[in-house]
Amino acid sequence: MASQEILREEPSRASFVNDPKVRSIFFQVLVVVLLGAGVWWIVQNTVDNLARLHIASGFGFLRGRAGFDISDTAIAYSSDSTYGRAIVVGFINTLIVAGAGIVTATLIGFILGIGRLSRNWLIRKICMVYVEIFRNIPPLLVIFFWYSGVLAVLPIPRESINLPFGSFLNQRGFYFPRAVWGDGSWLIFVALLVGIAMAWFVARKARQRQMATGQQFPVFWTSLALIVGLPLLAYALSGFPLTFDFPKQSTFNLTGGFQVKPEFLSLYLALSCYTAAFIAEIVRAGIVGVSKGQTEAAGALGLRPGSILRLVVVPQAMRIIIPPLTSQYLNLTKNSSLAIAIGYPDLTATAGTVLNQTGQAIECVLIMMVVYLVLSLLTSAVMNVVNARMALVER
Repeated sequence: MASQEILREEPSRASFVNDPKVRSIFFQVLVVVLLGAGVWWIVQNTVDNLARLHIASGFGFLRGRAGFDISDTAIAYSSDSTYGRAIVVGFINTLIVAGAGIVTATLIGFILGIGRLSRNWLIRKICMVYVEIFRNIPPLLVIFFWYSGVLAVLPIPRESINLPFGSFLNQRGFYFPRAVWGDGSWLIFVALLVGIAMAWFVARKARQRQMATGQQFPVFWTSLALIVGLPLLAYALSGFPLTFDFPKQSTFNLTGGFQVKPEFLSLYLALSCYTAAFIAEIVRAGIVGVSKGQTEAAGALGLRPGSILRLVVVPQAMRIIIPPLTSQYLNLTKNSSLAIAIGYPDLTATAGTVLNQTGQAIECVLIMMVVYLVLSLLTSAVMNVVNARMALVER
């Protein structure tokens, strides 16, 4: 009877200290408290140091007069503009060089990646040498190579290299005709937008038709005709309002046209060439990752090698390519901050000048960190959407 009563007793609860759930909550709370204490100590220490140095905190300095010029500006700016506008100018310059670099690096990278798998020995080796050279050199040295080793040794302005379409190249940059928009030019932009929308609609319908019947449609030539032909038609109907201001050689310089300065050119070319080497390896790995049976099956259906690559291999390889490609886009955007080494006024350069003049180190550094963080998050978000559309959907 006694033994039965002992068996009927409920087992004793575990100790409060040895309870895994309690311990996990305790350590989580402890970590949060320690992090909060660390942040509080940093903030308090920063406030005390600023007060001791008689430096006012806040972002009111952005409304002050900048007092310095910026060589490359996409928007109106002068030395009488505010510090805030100077930072905006640097931000826009960063967007321009990063956007242009991403497009060019992607094109070059895809060509090199496909070339590395070419059956032609010479093309394969040239692509391999390019990748191995640029992938193993620091990006800053590549920037210096283009700035000091290529652009700096070009002829002086009066001995400029003549290029097609009335363009010139010399030590002071690249000069090409500048578009002058007259009355009614808005019709050209409207026609361009309509052409892009119609090209997208045609591509979508052509894809649906191909999935349903297997018949292909000349999407490329149709899209090209819409995107180019409609603006040309609008240009003619609106009375030819678009003219061009061509650069002209003078005794010591070129006048007219549009100038792309060597600082931008060297940074743009360096970032494009450097990042393209990494993209090429990503593309090569993605193509190799596609099963060889896919190529053999497409060949058995009578498709040509170019069509197999474009319609079968590359679409499947994109599922492998896009995730690491996102990282390269982020690296290119952040590497644009190296522009300060050659004097290109990007976000880092303009914000650094503002920091030196105002002494608002914390605010200026915080602005730069937030801007690069937002740019990276937006780039990742866009690429995640693209990746989701390219992902294999299981039935």
